[in-house]
Amino acid sequence: MKCVNSKVESIYLSLGSNIGDRVGNMLFASSLLQSSGLVDINKMSSFYETSPVGPKQRNFYNIVVKVQTNLNPTELLMLIKHVENISGRKKTIRWGPRIIDIDILFFGRKIVDIDVIPGVKHNLFIPHRRLQSRLFVLIPLCEIAGNFVHPVLKQKISDILHDKSLTLKHQKTRIIL
Repeated sequence: MKCVNSKVESIYLSLGSNIGDRVGNMLFASSLLQSSGLVDINKMSSFYETSPVGPKQRNFYNIVVKVQTNLNPTELLMLIKHVENISGRKKTIRWGPRIIDIDILFFGRKIVDIDVIPGVKHNLFIPHRRLQSRLFVLIPLCEIAGNFVHPVLKQKISDILHDKSLTLKHQKTRIIL
């Protein structure tokens, strides 16, 4: 069943994994989102391998997907947390290894700052607060939405990626699929 969003917005999600079958984990989570009937995946970036941020651990694989949904941002977050749980995500240290991590990068041009969401220990900030400093998000996002304008920074994703003031020297990212 396809969900139809009467108001087409560009909603972008980032998926990452560094435990087990990393590609399989992201494809499984993507299929759970799609098969929920609540999210349509319209576009998917290539898969990228990226050195981790934080503690020493295995490299991550990352993708960005463009989706449509009739859910509001809070409902989408609740669905994402459910998909992460079904996919086997366990609570670990901050920026630690994970079987799957799904973040909402953009929800159209909405700016969302919700401190408390019942049943979720995370706050909801859209656009994602750190996306402009993360190559593992910017590179796949630029691949599928280089002309999308960040609603807070008022810059195209391609311009943010190529900004010479970024300090991302510690991150190594390469395309794998």
